[in-house]
Amino acid sequence: MTEKWTINQIKHYLTEENPTEDVLQVLYQDERKGVQALINQYEKRQQEAQAQQDLFERMSQYERLLWKNGSTYIAGVDEVGRGPLAGPVVAAAVILPSDFQLLGINDSKKLSKKKRELFYQYITKYAVDYAIGIVDAEEIDQINILQASKKAMYQALRKLERVDHVLIDAVNLEQLKVPSDAIIKGDQKSISIAAASIIAKVTRDQMMEKLHQQYPLYAFDQNSGYGTKQHLNAINGQGLTPYHRKSFLKSLLERR
Repeated sequence: MTEKWTINQIKHYLTEENPTEDVLQVLYQDERKGVQALINQYEKRQQEAQAQQDLFERMSQYERLLWKNGSTYIAGVDEVGRGPLAGPVVAAAVILPSDFQLLGINDSKKLSKKKRELFYQYITKYAVDYAIGIVDAEEIDQINILQASKKAMYQALRKLERVDHVLIDAVNLEQLKVPSDAIIKGDQKSISIAAASIIAKVTRDQMMEKLHQQYPLYAFDQNSGYGTKQHLNAINGQGLTPYHRKSFLKSLLERR
């Protein structure tokens, strides 16, 4: 059967169909170099898919245990924007359904911009609930970045309709009225926290892109407020915007 297939027909079959074991066994015996190359590509895709499935299973362990013990509304919480010289700190809280599946979900920093934005659309569509908290640069200067990060997390959590348990990336939130776990590198260990990191990252990036339209010399659309060479050159030449964190730039300002 398959010996009559062209290379293109086999390529279509392996990429668009669900290959049967019988057909695969025939293809393994096909001595055409092009067919063997396609088989190798197919096996690589299968291995990558299995690795993503295994990662998703590992990252679902916290949620599965809590669901099993009766918690339905599990909020994953994460923030982005602790390190930049400009812009807000943004936190997100996300509650996922027990049948949620998104292979490839991970810490937002490990994903490309395109994949983050695709995952953002998927998460916001299928999440049980999600919310955002934002603390601006002026308040960061007043209360420090750690307290600002916590405040943004509390803001996000308060906007959720119901929460049974909270999973947080690394930070202890002492004022919570429900059980919680602070998980080191939680955005790589929990699908709920990873989802929150993606929502927070995409939200903040969009905010910085809007700021770029007001202040194009600072290239906020490229650096997200971090201290790149172009950003620092713009500060030296143009001064600070209202969105800069003066406490972060104190030593730089003292040298001017």
